[in-house]
Amino acid sequence: MKVLVLADEEAKILREYYDPQVTAGVELIISCGDLPASYLEFLVTMLNCPLLYVRGNHDSAYDAHRPEGCIDIDDRIFDYKGLRVLGFGGSMRYLPDHEDMYTEEEMKERIRKMRRQISLHNGFDVLVAHAPARGFGDLEDLPHRGFDCFNDLLYKWTPKYMFFGHVHKTYTGHFQRRMEHPSGAALINGYGYSIVEIGDDEHPAKGKTGSALYDLYVSLQKRKRHSDF
Repeated sequence: MKVLVLADEEAKILREYYDPQVTAGVELIISCGDLPASYLEFLVTMLNCPLLYVRGNHDSAYDAHRPEGCIDIDDRIFDYKGLRVLGFGGSMRYLPDHEDMYTEEEMKERIRKMRRQISLHNGFDVLVAHAPARGFGDLEDLPHRGFDCFNDLLYKWTPKYMFFGHVHKTYTGHFQRRMEHPSGAALINGYGYSIVEIGDDEHPAKGKTGSALYDLYVSLQKRKRHSDF
C-alpha cells in the first residue's frame, strides 16, 4: 500500500505545481497536522482516496471549518483495508489553555482512555501523531519536545510505523526523515511530504486481527454490505 504522509508545510508540487506523477498509486493520505483545511480538501479531491488526519498545535481553524471529505482520527483507530491507524494530535503544552497542547500527564490520560479500543483491535499498525516520541526527532526546547508516553505506547504494542511532524526540516541541521525505534517501529517525519510503501505483510488482512470480537464485527459488517446490494 502506497501512503502519502504530510505535515506542517504545503508542498508546492502537491498543489501549486501539482504533478500527478508524484502521487501515482497512492491509496491513502495521512496528515500529521498543522496544514490548512483547503490543502487537505484539494488533495483528497485530486487523489480520490481516503485522507486521515490529526490536529497539530496550530489547527484551531478546524474548529470553524474542518477539512471536508477527510477523516479525523484523533483519539480513535481507523481500519483501512486491515491497516489499523491510531491517532493522537497536538504538541507538548507550552501555552496555557490551548486546546491542541498537552502536558505529558494529559497525553498519558488520552492514551489510557484508548486502551480498550486498542485491545479490541488487537493493537495497531501505525501510530499517527503531530509531536514526536521523546528522544526521536524532537528538540530540547519545550515547544518541540516529544512525549515519553509515545515511547511506552510503541514498546507495548510494537506497531510497524509512527508518522509525525511538528519538527520542521528548517529548524535544525540534524533533521532526519526516517529513524528506527528500539521497539522496531519505523519513525517517519512527514514534514512537507513523504511517500511510504507499507507491505501487505506488515499488517493483518481486513477482519483477521486475531481479536475474536472485532473480527466478528468486521465479518457482520461485510455481510450486511453484501445483503444491501
